[in-house]
Amino acid sequence: MKKLLAVLTIFSVLMLGINLSYAQNSKADTAKAKSDTTKVDTAATTPTVHNKEDLKEQKAAKKEIGIHQQLRQKFIEGGPGFMATILLSFILGLAIALERVLYLTFSSINTKKFIEKVQQALDEGGIEAAKEVARSTRGPVASIYYQGLSRYNQGLDVVEKAVMTYGSVQTGLLERGLTWIALFIAIAPMLGFLGTVIGMIEAFDAIEKAGDISASLVAHGIKVALITTVSGLIVAITLQIFFNYISAKIDSMVTEMEDASVTLIDMLVEYQEKHSN
Repeated sequence: MKKLLAVLTIFSVLMLGINLSYAQNSKADTAKAKSDTTKVDTAATTPTVHNKEDLKEQKAAKKEIGIHQQLRQKFIEGGPGFMATILLSFILGLAIALERVLYLTFSSINTKKFIEKVQQALDEGGIEAAKEVARSTRGPVASIYYQGLSRYNQGLDVVEKAVMTYGSVQTGLLERGLTWIALFIAIAPMLGFLGTVIGMIEAFDAIEKAGDISASLVAHGIKVALITTVSGLIVAITLQIFFNYISAKIDSMVTEMEDASVTLIDMLVEYQEKHSN
């Protein structure tokens, strides 16, 4: 809940910054327009010579500013209500996706080397040494090994059940948050399509009031419809890429966990046979 409130606060500050920036830039654009008019009048009487490199730099700067202003303008033209909800869906979905990516990255280990360390510790120092290796290693595989080794004295059947149960727990921890990402993937285009319908309704209302079909009458409504649709689809596509990557990573880690669990049972069976003779 605290994380959600923090994200909402950041979103509110972001929206306030956008509005303030838009207001300031509007004033700046007005002043710039007056300045450009003066410059045009001056340029008409006084010829100037520009360097080609300077012209290229000026064009590049104007292009960058133009893209930024264009994105801000399209956001405002799409409607503050729908664009804000789409942006909020993107921020929340992206935050959860990045948290999952970091969690899975830090949970990943070299399973083969870890199993070799456990095997070596088991041969040299017994169960306690192997438990220490598992305790000092991060990740779900190490956690499963620690739970299994801790129950060795209770019998291999108990160890096997503990490994299977704790494996399911670790799988649930890996998949935590995927439902929310899927929700935002579904909500974003729906909000975009809802904005599309409302934009088309506005266009037809304008036609009905005017009693005539004109491009200028329906342009605003159609523009709102297209902007909201594109924004929703961009959010859904971006989050879908993260969702597929996270799902593939989880499947790979679950497979490693299952293989490592089988290896642990085999190791303990071999260890028991050696020490029972």
